[in-house]
Amino acid sequence: MMLRKIFLLGVVLISLRYTCNGQALQKDGYKLVWSDEFNKNGPPDTAIWHFEKGFVRNHEGQWYQKQNAYCKNGKLVIEAKRVHLLNPLYSAGSKDWRKDRKWISYTSASLNTSGHKSWEYGRFVMRAKIDTDNGLWPAFWTLGVKGVWPSNGEIDIMEYYRHYLLANIARGTDTPYKAKWFSVRKPIESFGKNWSEHFHIWRMDWDSSEIKLYVDNRLMNEVPLDSLTNPDGINPFRQPHYILINMAVGGDNGGNPQYTKFPEKYEIDYIRVYQRE
Repeated sequence: MMLRKIFLLGVVLISLRYTCNGQALQKDGYKLVWSDEFNKNGPPDTAIWHFEKGFVRNHEGQWYQKQNAYCKNGKLVIEAKRVHLLNPLYSAGSKDWRKDRKWISYTSASLNTSGHKSWEYGRFVMRAKIDTDNGLWPAFWTLGVKGVWPSNGEIDIMEYYRHYLLANIARGTDTPYKAKWFSVRKPIESFGKNWSEHFHIWRMDWDSSEIKLYVDNRLMNEVPLDSLTNPDGINPFRQPHYILINMAVGGDNGGNPQYTKFPEKYEIDYIRVYQRE
């Protein structure tokens, strides 16, 4: 009987959370079209999430592997660890940064919905808690389904490194693999004391006229879509985008993790996508 009461209480609380949230969103004309609540313990749902593997981008220090991401107690946890493992790609004298390092010093995870889920326009919401120690580089972002980066368009709804929170949008330029950035960054201290000890809500409102990026209802960045057309005349933000979530270590922007105490965690309560009816 007691277990049944606890279960029913949990159902009521979840329903209230959705009802309150839904009522507020209905005023803006939004309807929930997809979410992952991460309520089932174990690996993330592979029908939704694709895992990157190995050294991937930005000269980062971590080796991405799926075992560093798991669901527990209603949260998706991406865990970065310090390790000492042989790099299976190692090739002495290689000029490829992925192959010239003999050892893997860190592992983490990077997940995305490419090939499974993508959306054109909408309200994208994540509730999460991030560690903000030196060398960590967590992110919640999107990429366009067509085109080569950055001409496919990138939106960094949340990015953190070196004591700054960032909200960025990037389009292509006349130079291959060189982006035109529309970036805002604010020092983590400006958000209050003990900020990283709590969960926060990141949000993107994206429609045919503009993209707005928020943290805890605080507007971070706002860019008109007309400013985001590539030199070839294609606007990469008038196409579906898929979601990426990851925690990098070091690399071009992440900073020095040498004295950081691992493991470090990026905990995600939910990710939801709403669209106007």
